[in-house]
Amino acid sequence: MQSSSSWTTPRTQLDKKSVRILTFASFAVPILLWCLVSYAPFIWHPQMEITHSGGVSFFREGNLVDKEVFERELNKKLEANPELTAEQLPQGIPSNPVYLPAPHEVVTAFYTAFTTEPKRANEPWLHESLWHSIQIIAWGFFWAMLFGVPLGVLAGTYNAASHAIEPFTEFFRYLPAPAFGALAVAILGIYDAPKVAIIFIGTFFQMVLIVAATTRKLNMALIEASLTLGCRGLSMIRRVILPGILPDLYRDMRILLGWAWTYLIVAELIGTSSGITWFITQQARYKNFDNVFAAILIIGMIGLITDLILAKLGKRLFPWHNAK
Repeated sequence: MQSSSSWTTPRTQLDKKSVRILTFASFAVPILLWCLVSYAPFIWHPQMEITHSGGVSFFREGNLVDKEVFERELNKKLEANPELTAEQLPQGIPSNPVYLPAPHEVVTAFYTAFTTEPKRANEPWLHESLWHSIQIIAWGFFWAMLFGVPLGVLAGTYNAASHAIEPFTEFFRYLPAPAFGALAVAILGIYDAPKVAIIFIGTFFQMVLIVAATTRKLNMALIEASLTLGCRGLSMIRRVILPGILPDLYRDMRILLGWAWTYLIVAELIGTSSGITWFITQQARYKNFDNVFAAILIIGMIGLITDLILAKLGKRLFPWHNAK
């Protein structure tokens, strides 16, 4: 294992053991902080979970109340009757608010969300909601790539195309995609089409600019050599430009796919609520925040696993690029 000083040296390649340690720490530290906040009462437990009402009319076993309210009602009882025993007084244990469940509660919810049948017959299972969301992402990103990659390559290759495409794209990328929700519903209906459109709008304009920038990084000597040999137009793009930028283009698509996921929740709220967003909003409405956290973590896990698979695939597809 390398010395820890190499961790702070710019552009230094780390050994596998150091990489494993740092990767583990990147997940372990946030989870440890979450556990401390959840299980250590002296850090942050602003409420009390009632274990015995002690005659207080609005105290119910299992309910959460602020510590100030609990102490006020406890003092009232003692002032009214100092001879009351501890068993006759309100009792409770320090607790966090309902919107901050403990890790074990989220893990339990993660399991039960897939195994517990929906309460209403017409409601989808969680895995069905997830599959619906994945389809929305896939279609939105597919259409963005279909149009965004060719336009980006043209803009990065020809200055004329750059001046024709990029000024408007630069302007439009600052317009928030959710702002087009009402318009998308009016044109495309209330079901999946406007959701796909929001994913498309959120990624297409960024994609054009990123692909154009990647295309410009290609060594100009390769382009000049192809022109000298009589390779021009679409033939040059197909034989020189695309093979030259393909590894970086693949990396750009991985990054932009993560960008598309960030628009999912907003997109699925447009028109009829659906997919994983519908599950999250329903669970939040009933204050089942353990299920909300579980659903959010599921989205993160799907995104991370997808990116890891794409990264492994990229190493196989472009071994010469990863060897640099």
